[in-house]
Amino acid sequence: MSALVLGDSVVHYEYFGRGRPLVFIHGWLGSWRYWVNSMDALSGSYRVYALDLWGFGDSDKSREQYTLESYVQLLHAFVRELGIVAPIPLVGHALGGAVAVSFALEHREAVDRIMTVSLPLSGSAINRRMLAGGGSFLDRVLGRTATAGYEDVEREAGRTAPGAVDQSVESVIRTPLQPRIQELDVPHLAVYGEQDSVVNPPSPHLLNGSQKVRLLMMPECRHFPMLDRSSQFNRLLLDFLETKGDLGDLDLKVEWTRRIR
Repeated sequence: MSALVLGDSVVHYEYFGRGRPLVFIHGWLGSWRYWVNSMDALSGSYRVYALDLWGFGDSDKSREQYTLESYVQLLHAFVRELGIVAPIPLVGHALGGAVAVSFALEHREAVDRIMTVSLPLSGSAINRRMLAGGGSFLDRVLGRTATAGYEDVEREAGRTAPGAVDQSVESVIRTPLQPRIQELDVPHLAVYGEQDSVVNPPSPHLLNGSQKVRLLMMPECRHFPMLDRSSQFNRLLLDFLETKGDLGDLDLKVEWTRRIR
């Protein structure tokens, strides 16, 4: 377990691998831990980092504000403190995707490319059950029958600080991301699960208007494509990181499975 003290707040993070740096940013449900499979898959070629945002996982939970702006500041301080050499690729999920986009607009020279997963382009795309009280957090948001296979996420989500989800959701709602996406001047791959019940996937025309933006839907995936179809997701991420041409050439590959004799 690794930690930094930024200002007067502790930030937990993990890293491993060798090569170019790559930073993963989690979303509203869980912590850095659901990135472990992707981090492991890419660690042969990349130095992978994943941090817990304030209010989540093992990072500080005593703050009064959990906003998109504060998380952008956190990411900037994190990269600077660790001496991570820019420009870097960012992979952000839901809230983490909003952080990645906002960070890229404020620190354009620091970002090489962005992969967002389940990025809410508007407040109306977010399931408002995120803001309701009572019951298991994942049951409330995903539905009781949809949490199978997400036990680690459920455990981590239960450790979230009071107010962290509500405040950060409201902060994202106040910051419509669709017009901001058009301002990005780095390659952007936007991935959505077709069956996501937390963030409604957008209409393709809202994103596929530039050679720098590519929208891909992952069939049979819900809010966590990196868990639902991990091999396929990791292959897509690696292809995106290595592509130098038109993002239109990116596509989902058939999942590789080991043949058992």
